[in-house]
Amino acid sequence: MIVEALNSPRRQIAEIDPALLWSSLLLLTLGLVMVYSASIAFAEGNRAFGNQAAYFLMRHGVFLAIGLVAGGMAFQVPLAVWQKLAPYLFMVGVLLLAIVLIPGVGRDVNGARRWLPLGVVNLQPSELVKLFAVLYAADYTVRKMEVMHDLKQAFLPMAAAMALVGGLLLKEPDFGAFVVIIAIAVGILFLGGMKARLFAFLFLFLLAAFTILIIVSPYRRDRLFGFMDPWADAYGKGYQLSHALIAFGRGEFFGVGLGASVEKLFYLPEAHTDFLLAVIAEELGFVGVLLVVSLFAILVHRAFAVGRQCVQLERLYPALVAMGIGIWIGVQSFINMGVNMGLLPTKGLTLPLMSFGGSGILANCVALAILLRVDWENRQLMRGAKL
Repeated sequence: MIVEALNSPRRQIAEIDPALLWSSLLLLTLGLVMVYSASIAFAEGNRAFGNQAAYFLMRHGVFLAIGLVAGGMAFQVPLAVWQKLAPYLFMVGVLLLAIVLIPGVGRDVNGARRWLPLGVVNLQPSELVKLFAVLYAADYTVRKMEVMHDLKQAFLPMAAAMALVGGLLLKEPDFGAFVVIIAIAVGILFLGGMKARLFAFLFLFLLAAFTILIIVSPYRRDRLFGFMDPWADAYGKGYQLSHALIAFGRGEFFGVGLGASVEKLFYLPEAHTDFLLAVIAEELGFVGVLLVVSLFAILVHRAFAVGRQCVQLERLYPALVAMGIGIWIGVQSFINMGVNMGLLPTKGLTLPLMSFGGSGILANCVALAILLRVDWENRQLMRGAKL
Protein backbone atom coordinates (compact mmCIF):
# COMPACT_ATOMS: atom_id res chain seq x y z
CA MET A 1 0.00 0.00 0.00
CA ILE A 2 2.83 2.40 0.88
CA VAL A 3 4.66 1.68 -2.39
CA GLU A 4 1.43 2.16 -4.32
CA ALA A 5 0.80 5.52 -2.61
CA LEU A 6 4.32 6.68 -3.40
CA ASN A 7 3.97 5.67 -7.04
CA SER A 8 0.59 7.35 -7.61
CA PRO A 9 2.02 10.90 -8.08
CA ARG A 10 4.47 9.45 -10.60
CA ARG A 11 1.60 7.90 -12.50
CA GLN A 12 -0.23 11.22 -12.61
CA ILE A 13 2.88 13.00 -13.86
CA ALA A 14 3.41 10.28 -16.48
CA GLU A 15 -0.05 11.07 -17.86
CA ILE A 16 1.15 14.51 -18.98
CA ASP A 17 3.83 15.27 -21.56
CA PRO A 18 6.84 16.26 -19.38
CA ALA A 19 8.57 18.30 -22.10
CA LEU A 20 5.39 20.29 -22.73
CA LEU A 21 4.74 20.82 -19.03
CA TRP A 22 8.27 21.82 -18.03
CA SER A 23 8.96 24.08 -21.01
CA SER A 24 5.75 25.97 -20.19
CA LEU A 25 6.55 26.24 -16.46
CA LEU A 26 10.12 27.37 -17.15
CA LEU A 27 8.93 30.10 -19.53
CA LEU A 28 6.37 31.32 -16.99
CA THR A 29 8.95 31.32 -14.18
CA LEU A 30 11.67 33.02 -16.23
CA GLY A 31 9.08 35.56 -17.37
CA LEU A 32 8.23 36.42 -13.76
CA VAL A 33 11.91 36.96 -12.92
CA MET A 34 12.62 39.05 -16.00
CA VAL A 35 9.48 41.18 -15.70
CA TYR A 36 10.67 42.13 -12.21
CA SER A 37 14.17 42.86 -13.41
CA ALA A 38 12.99 44.88 -16.42
CA SER A 39 10.45 46.95 -14.48
CA ILE A 40 12.27 47.87 -11.25
CA ALA A 41 13.55 51.27 -12.34
CA PHE A 42 10.37 52.16 -14.24
CA ALA A 43 8.12 51.33 -11.28
CA GLU A 44 10.39 52.91 -8.66
CA GLY A 45 10.66 56.16 -10.58
CA ASN A 46 6.96 56.60 -11.33
CA ARG A 47 4.48 58.09 -8.86
CA ALA A 48 1.59 56.41 -10.66
CA PHE A 49 2.94 53.10 -9.35
CA GLY A 50 3.59 54.40 -5.84
CA ASN A 51 7.36 54.43 -6.45
CA GLN A 52 7.29 50.73 -5.54
CA ALA A 53 10.09 48.74 -7.14
CA ALA A 54 8.10 45.50 -6.87
CA TYR A 55 4.86 46.95 -8.33
CA PHE A 56 4.94 44.96 -11.56
CA LEU A 57 6.36 41.87 -9.84
CA MET A 58 3.39 41.72 -7.46
CA ARG A 59 0.83 42.31 -10.20
CA HIS A 60 2.45 39.82 -12.55
CA GLY A 61 2.57 37.28 -9.73
CA VAL A 62 -1.15 37.77 -9.09
CA PHE A 63 -1.90 37.46 -12.83
CA LEU A 64 0.17 34.30 -12.96
CA ALA A 65 -1.65 32.81 -9.97
CA ILE A 66 -5.03 33.63 -11.54
CA GLY A 67 -3.86 32.17 -14.84
CA LEU A 68 -2.72 28.93 -13.22
CA VAL A 69 -6.01 28.57 -11.33
CA ALA A 70 -7.97 29.25 -14.52
CA GLY A 71 -5.74 26.77 -16.33
CA GLY A 72 -6.42 24.13 -13.69
CA MET A 73 -10.14 24.65 -14.15
CA ALA A 74 -9.84 24.57 -17.97
CA PHE A 75 -7.91 21.29 -17.76
CA GLN A 76 -10.97 19.64 -16.19
CA VAL A 77 -13.15 20.47 -19.23
CA PRO A 78 -13.27 17.72 -21.93
CA LEU A 79 -12.44 18.75 -25.51
CA ALA A 80 -15.95 17.73 -26.55
CA VAL A 81 -17.33 20.49 -24.32
CA TRP A 82 -14.87 23.04 -25.71
CA GLN A 83 -16.04 22.12 -29.21
CA LYS A 84 -19.68 22.76 -28.29
CA LEU A 85 -18.79 26.08 -26.68
CA ALA A 86 -16.47 27.27 -29.47
CA PRO A 87 -19.02 29.24 -31.59
CA TYR A 88 -20.46 30.94 -28.51
CA LEU A 89 -17.04 31.85 -27.13
CA PHE A 90 -16.11 33.33 -30.51
CA MET A 91 -19.27 35.46 -30.50
CA VAL A 92 -18.45 36.63 -26.97
CA GLY A 93 -14.97 37.60 -28.18
CA VAL A 94 -16.39 39.61 -31.09
CA LEU A 95 -18.81 41.33 -28.72
CA LEU A 96 -15.97 42.29 -26.38
CA LEU A 97 -13.98 43.70 -29.31
CA ALA A 98 -16.99 45.84 -30.22
CA ILE A 99 -17.59 47.01 -26.64
CA VAL A 100 -13.99 48.14 -26.21
CA LEU A 101 -14.47 50.62 -29.09
CA ILE A 102 -17.42 52.37 -27.42
CA PRO A 103 -16.31 55.88 -26.32
CA GLY A 104 -16.21 56.14 -22.57
CA VAL A 105 -16.13 52.36 -22.13
CA GLY A 106 -12.83 51.26 -23.65
CA ARG A 107 -9.64 52.65 -22.14
CA ASP A 108 -7.14 54.59 -24.28
CA VAL A 109 -3.41 54.07 -23.72
CA ASN A 110 -0.79 55.67 -26.01
CA GLY A 111 -3.39 56.36 -28.68
CA ALA A 112 -4.82 52.82 -28.76
CA ARG A 113 -8.14 51.72 -27.31
CA ARG A 114 -7.63 48.02 -26.49
CA TRP A 115 -8.64 47.61 -22.86
CA LEU A 116 -11.82 47.30 -20.82
CA PRO A 117 -11.35 48.72 -17.28
CA LEU A 118 -12.52 46.24 -14.64
CA GLY A 119 -11.73 48.10 -11.45
CA VAL A 120 -8.18 47.23 -10.37
CA VAL A 121 -7.32 45.47 -13.64
CA ASN A 122 -7.86 45.98 -17.38
CA LEU A 123 -9.10 43.28 -19.74
CA GLN A 124 -7.61 43.14 -23.24
CA PRO A 125 -10.22 41.30 -25.35
CA SER A 126 -7.86 40.64 -28.26
CA GLU A 127 -5.83 38.24 -26.08
CA LEU A 128 -8.93 36.16 -25.33
CA VAL A 129 -10.01 36.29 -28.98
CA LYS A 130 -6.77 34.55 -29.98
CA LEU A 131 -7.80 31.57 -27.85
CA PHE A 132 -11.41 31.72 -29.04
CA ALA A 133 -10.17 31.86 -32.66
CA VAL A 134 -8.26 28.60 -32.15
CA LEU A 135 -11.32 26.83 -30.72
CA TYR A 136 -13.69 28.23 -33.33
CA ALA A 137 -11.46 27.70 -36.38
CA ALA A 138 -10.89 24.07 -35.34
CA ASP A 139 -14.64 23.49 -34.90
CA TYR A 140 -15.42 25.24 -38.21
CA THR A 141 -12.86 23.14 -40.07
CA VAL A 142 -14.27 19.89 -38.67
CA ARG A 143 -17.80 20.89 -39.70
CA LYS A 144 -16.67 21.88 -43.21
CA MET A 145 -14.31 18.95 -43.72
CA GLU A 146 -16.26 17.43 -46.62
CA VAL A 147 -16.28 20.70 -48.60
CA MET A 148 -12.82 21.96 -47.63
CA HIS A 149 -11.84 22.08 -51.32
CA ASP A 150 -14.66 24.52 -52.12
CA LEU A 151 -13.82 28.24 -51.96
CA LYS A 152 -17.42 29.39 -51.52
CA GLN A 153 -18.52 26.87 -48.90
CA ALA A 154 -15.32 26.39 -46.93
CA PHE A 155 -13.36 29.62 -47.06
CA LEU A 156 -15.73 32.55 -47.59
CA PRO A 157 -17.76 32.12 -44.34
CA MET A 158 -14.54 31.98 -42.31
CA ALA A 159 -13.16 34.92 -44.29
CA ALA A 160 -16.25 36.95 -43.37
CA ALA A 161 -15.81 36.12 -39.67
CA MET A 162 -12.11 37.03 -39.78
CA ALA A 163 -12.89 40.24 -41.68
CA LEU A 164 -15.28 41.25 -38.90
CA VAL A 165 -12.67 40.53 -36.23
CA GLY A 166 -9.98 42.24 -38.31
CA GLY A 167 -12.08 45.35 -38.81
CA LEU A 168 -12.66 45.67 -35.07
CA LEU A 169 -8.98 45.09 -34.27
CA LEU A 170 -7.81 47.65 -36.82
CA LYS A 171 -10.16 50.19 -35.27
CA GLU A 172 -8.36 49.89 -31.91
CA PRO A 173 -5.78 49.71 -33.63
CA ASP A 174 -4.11 46.34 -32.96
CA PHE A 175 -2.49 45.22 -36.19
CA GLY A 176 -0.26 42.69 -34.42
CA ALA A 177 -3.18 40.78 -32.89
CA PHE A 178 -4.90 40.85 -36.29
CA VAL A 179 -1.88 39.20 -37.93
CA VAL A 180 -1.70 36.49 -35.24
CA ILE A 181 -5.44 35.68 -35.43
CA ILE A 182 -5.35 35.50 -39.24
CA ALA A 183 -2.32 33.18 -39.01
CA ILE A 184 -4.24 30.95 -36.58
CA ALA A 185 -7.34 30.74 -38.80
CA VAL A 186 -5.47 30.18 -42.06
CA GLY A 187 -3.06 27.70 -40.46
CA ILE A 188 -5.89 25.59 -39.06
CA LEU A 189 -7.77 25.65 -42.38
CA PHE A 190 -4.62 24.49 -44.17
CA LEU A 191 -3.97 21.71 -41.65
CA GLY A 192 -7.62 20.71 -41.98
CA GLY A 193 -7.24 19.94 -45.66
CA MET A 194 -7.40 23.18 -47.64
CA LYS A 195 -6.08 22.62 -51.16
CA ALA A 196 -2.55 23.87 -51.79
CA ARG A 197 -3.67 25.99 -54.76
CA LEU A 198 -6.37 27.68 -52.69
CA PHE A 199 -3.92 28.21 -49.83
CA ALA A 200 -1.38 29.82 -52.20
CA PHE A 201 -4.07 32.15 -53.55
CA LEU A 202 -5.12 33.03 -50.01
CA PHE A 203 -1.53 33.68 -48.98
CA LEU A 204 -0.95 36.07 -51.88
CA PHE A 205 -4.25 37.82 -51.19
CA LEU A 206 -3.38 38.34 -47.52
CA LEU A 207 0.10 39.55 -48.43
CA ALA A 208 -1.41 42.15 -50.77
CA ALA A 209 -3.99 43.15 -48.14
CA PHE A 210 -1.35 43.62 -45.43
CA THR A 211 0.78 45.65 -47.85
CA ILE A 212 -2.16 47.95 -48.59
CA LEU A 213 -2.91 48.35 -44.88
CA ILE A 214 0.68 49.43 -44.31
CA ILE A 215 0.75 51.83 -47.27
CA VAL A 216 -2.50 53.64 -46.37
CA SER A 217 -1.56 54.05 -42.69
CA PRO A 218 1.06 56.77 -41.98
CA TYR A 219 2.10 55.38 -38.59
CA ARG A 220 2.58 51.88 -40.03
CA ARG A 221 4.68 53.33 -42.86
CA ASP A 222 6.78 55.19 -40.31
CA ARG A 223 7.36 51.97 -38.35
CA LEU A 224 8.35 50.14 -41.54
CA PHE A 225 10.88 52.78 -42.59
CA GLY A 226 12.15 53.04 -39.01
CA PHE A 227 12.70 49.28 -38.98
CA MET A 228 14.66 49.36 -42.25
CA ASP A 229 17.16 51.90 -40.91
CA PRO A 230 16.62 52.68 -37.21
CA TRP A 231 19.85 54.65 -36.96
CA ALA A 232 18.63 57.19 -39.53
CA ASP A 233 16.26 58.57 -36.89
CA ALA A 234 17.52 57.01 -33.68
CA TYR A 235 15.71 59.58 -31.53
CA GLY A 236 12.44 59.34 -33.44
CA LYS A 237 11.02 56.52 -35.56
CA GLY A 238 13.88 54.15 -34.78
CA TYR A 239 14.15 54.91 -31.05
CA GLN A 240 12.77 51.63 -29.67
CA LEU A 241 14.59 49.40 -32.13
CA SER A 242 17.91 51.22 -31.80
CA HIS A 243 17.89 50.79 -28.02
CA ALA A 244 16.80 47.15 -28.35
CA LEU A 245 19.79 46.53 -30.64
CA ILE A 246 22.08 48.29 -28.18
CA ALA A 247 20.78 45.94 -25.47
CA PHE A 248 21.56 42.92 -27.63
CA GLY A 249 25.03 44.28 -28.36
CA ARG A 250 25.82 44.93 -24.70
CA GLY A 251 24.74 41.40 -23.70
CA GLU A 252 27.31 39.66 -25.88
CA PHE A 253 27.60 35.95 -24.99
CA PHE A 254 26.86 35.67 -21.25
CA GLY A 255 25.24 39.05 -20.58
CA VAL A 256 26.05 41.81 -18.11
CA GLY A 257 24.34 39.97 -15.26
CA LEU A 258 20.79 39.64 -13.94
CA GLY A 259 19.50 43.07 -12.89
CA ALA A 260 22.44 44.96 -14.42
CA SER A 261 20.74 46.16 -17.60
CA VAL A 262 21.31 49.80 -18.51
CA GLU A 263 18.74 50.00 -21.29
CA LYS A 264 15.86 49.33 -18.89
CA LEU A 265 16.79 52.53 -17.00
CA PHE A 266 14.28 54.68 -18.92
CA TYR A 267 16.04 54.20 -22.28
CA LEU A 268 14.13 51.23 -23.71
CA PRO A 269 10.34 51.84 -23.76
CA GLU A 270 8.03 48.95 -22.81
CA ALA A 271 10.98 46.98 -21.44
CA HIS A 272 8.74 44.70 -19.34
CA THR A 273 6.20 44.06 -22.12
CA ASP A 274 7.02 44.26 -25.84
CA PHE A 275 10.82 44.42 -25.45
CA LEU A 276 11.37 41.96 -22.63
CA LEU A 277 13.63 39.82 -24.85
CA ALA A 278 16.01 42.77 -25.32
CA VAL A 279 16.46 42.98 -21.53
CA ILE A 280 17.01 39.21 -21.43
CA ALA A 281 19.65 39.60 -24.15
CA GLU A 282 21.42 42.37 -22.25
CA GLU A 283 21.37 40.68 -18.85
CA LEU A 284 21.70 37.00 -19.80
CA GLY A 285 23.36 37.36 -23.19
CA PHE A 286 23.22 35.00 -26.14
CA VAL A 287 22.91 32.06 -23.75
CA GLY A 288 19.74 33.50 -22.21
CA VAL A 289 18.17 34.25 -25.59
CA LEU A 290 19.08 30.77 -26.83
CA LEU A 291 17.41 29.28 -23.75
CA VAL A 292 14.20 31.22 -24.40
CA VAL A 293 14.16 30.32 -28.10
CA SER A 294 14.81 26.66 -27.28
CA LEU A 295 11.98 26.52 -24.72
CA PHE A 296 9.53 28.02 -27.22
CA ALA A 297 10.76 25.60 -29.89
CA ILE A 298 10.19 22.64 -27.55
CA LEU A 299 6.71 23.88 -26.62
CA VAL A 300 5.62 24.38 -30.25
CA HIS A 301 7.15 21.05 -31.30
CA ARG A 302 5.30 19.20 -28.56
CA ALA A 303 2.02 20.96 -29.47
CA PHE A 304 2.30 19.62 -33.02
CA ALA A 305 3.40 16.21 -31.72
CA VAL A 306 0.26 16.05 -29.56
CA GLY A 307 -1.77 17.05 -32.61
CA ARG A 308 -0.23 14.29 -34.73
CA GLN A 309 -1.02 11.78 -32.00
CA CYS A 310 -4.65 12.94 -32.14
CA VAL A 311 -4.72 12.33 -35.88
CA GLN A 312 -3.53 8.76 -35.34
CA LEU A 313 -6.33 8.33 -32.81
CA GLU A 314 -8.83 9.85 -35.29
CA ARG A 315 -9.54 12.85 -33.06
CA LEU A 316 -9.66 15.68 -35.56
CA TYR A 317 -10.98 18.55 -33.43
CA PRO A 318 -8.43 18.07 -30.59
CA ALA A 319 -5.71 17.70 -33.23
CA LEU A 320 -6.55 21.05 -34.81
CA VAL A 321 -6.86 22.73 -31.40
CA ALA A 322 -3.41 21.47 -30.34
CA MET A 323 -1.78 22.55 -33.59
CA GLY A 324 -3.67 25.85 -33.53
CA ILE A 325 -2.26 26.63 -30.08
CA GLY A 326 1.18 25.73 -31.45
CA ILE A 327 0.65 28.12 -34.38
CA TRP A 328 -0.51 30.90 -32.04
CA ILE A 329 2.43 30.66 -29.64
CA GLY A 330 4.92 30.02 -32.44
CA VAL A 331 3.82 32.94 -34.63
CA GLN A 332 3.46 35.46 -31.79
CA SER A 333 6.80 34.55 -30.20
CA PHE A 334 8.51 34.66 -33.61
CA ILE A 335 7.11 38.14 -34.34
CA ASN A 336 8.07 39.45 -30.91
CA MET A 337 11.59 38.05 -31.18
CA GLY A 338 11.92 39.35 -34.74
CA VAL A 339 10.90 42.84 -33.62
CA ASN A 340 13.35 42.80 -30.71
CA MET A 341 16.19 41.67 -32.98
CA GLY A 342 15.38 44.12 -35.78
CA LEU A 343 14.29 41.41 -38.21
CA LEU A 344 10.67 42.64 -38.37
CA PRO A 345 8.96 46.06 -38.12
CA THR A 346 8.08 47.20 -34.61
CA LYS A 347 4.70 45.83 -33.49
CA GLY A 348 2.90 45.93 -30.16
CA LEU A 349 2.98 42.18 -29.50
CA THR A 350 4.10 40.72 -26.20
CA LEU A 351 6.24 37.63 -25.73
CA PRO A 352 3.79 34.82 -24.84
CA LEU A 353 4.00 33.37 -21.31
CA MET A 354 6.68 35.88 -20.33
CA SER A 355 5.78 39.52 -20.88
CA PHE A 356 3.78 41.54 -18.36
CA GLY A 357 0.04 41.57 -19.02
CA GLY A 358 -2.82 39.93 -17.17
CA SER A 359 -5.04 39.17 -20.17
CA GLY A 360 -2.16 37.61 -22.10
CA ILE A 361 -1.02 35.46 -19.18
CA LEU A 362 -4.60 34.32 -18.52
CA ALA A 363 -5.22 33.38 -22.17
CA ASN A 364 -1.83 31.64 -22.44
CA CYS A 365 -2.35 29.57 -19.28
CA VAL A 366 -5.83 28.45 -20.34
CA ALA A 367 -4.54 27.58 -23.82
CA LEU A 368 -1.71 25.49 -22.36
CA ALA A 369 -4.17 23.75 -20.02
CA ILE A 370 -6.35 22.83 -23.00
CA LEU A 371 -3.26 21.56 -24.81
CA LEU A 372 -2.31 19.44 -21.78
CA ARG A 373 -5.90 18.16 -21.66
CA VAL A 374 -5.63 17.05 -25.30
CA ASP A 375 -2.45 15.15 -24.46
CA TRP A 376 -4.03 13.66 -21.33
CA GLU A 377 -7.08 12.45 -23.27
CA ASN A 378 -4.78 10.88 -25.88
CA ARG A 379 -2.95 8.95 -23.19
CA GLN A 380 -6.21 7.79 -21.61
CA LEU A 381 -7.49 6.51 -24.95
CA MET A 382 -4.23 4.67 -25.65
CA ARG A 383 -4.65 2.94 -22.27
CA GLY A 384 -8.08 1.75 -23.32
CA ALA A 385 -10.11 4.18 -21.22
CA LYS A 386 -13.34 5.70 -22.49
CA LEU A 387 -13.76 9.48 -22.36
